[in-house]
Amino acid sequence: MIKAVNLTKKFGDFKAVDNVNLNIKSGEIYGFLGPNGAGKTTTIRMLTGSLNKTSGDIFILDKDFSKNEILLKSQLGVVPDEPKMYENLKGTEYIEFIIGIYKCNRDETLKRFKELCEAFDIDYLNNYIGDYSHGMKQKLMVTSVLMRRPKVIFLDEPTVGLDARSAKILKNLLEKYKSEGSTIFLTTHILEIAEKMCDRISIISNGKILAEGNMEELRNMANKESGTLEDIFLELTDSGELDDIIEEL
Repeated sequence: MIKAVNLTKKFGDFKAVDNVNLNIKSGEIYGFLGPNGAGKTTTIRMLTGSLNKTSGDIFILDKDFSKNEILLKSQLGVVPDEPKMYENLKGTEYIEFIIGIYKCNRDETLKRFKELCEAFDIDYLNNYIGDYSHGMKQKLMVTSVLMRRPKVIFLDEPTVGLDARSAKILKNLLEKYKSEGSTIFLTTHILEIAEKMCDRISIISNGKILAEGNMEELRNMANKESGTLEDIFLELTDSGELDDIIEEL
């Protein structure tokens, strides 16, 4: 469903992503974790076509992205870390725009959208997006993606700005879509979410993947027989002795 081969991105002499390899299956929730500036968002932007790669190959739905860019973009769902939408549109107008640009079946899509609005308590669609809070924008962005039921969904910090109820609904929906064969590519700084939800996890730092696997495999790599994902993450990313840091402060 998602494959990257030696994926690399340079900005001048700086390598933001360095020979990343991914192979993600159908019906899998895949966690992509790392410290700030590790290369997570840059990787997602390359995988979804909003940023050109420097080198390497990308395959989505078993198709070469460079040869099928428009087709594959129409079949992906992307929730970015910042919900960027046209602020001079009302929520209803934005949804009509998405339905038109993706050539969705209008009746079926609006039916799903209405159900999602009820689940996420979205009752502000007649207001201008520029007047929304971050959380309101995030919920509209999430529902505008989920209403299309894409087979591959990329989510970059999707729970940021969501209240506890909406975050729980989103997590349950992702589990449902996974059971129906969708592939979820997820980044989050909330490691408890990744530990509970993800079938496999990779940890990236300084543009390179340090480890990949399920929780048992990651524990073996980090020599943490019963450690949490937080313990493993801090060990692999060489975050230092936190007690000593706190003591110095």
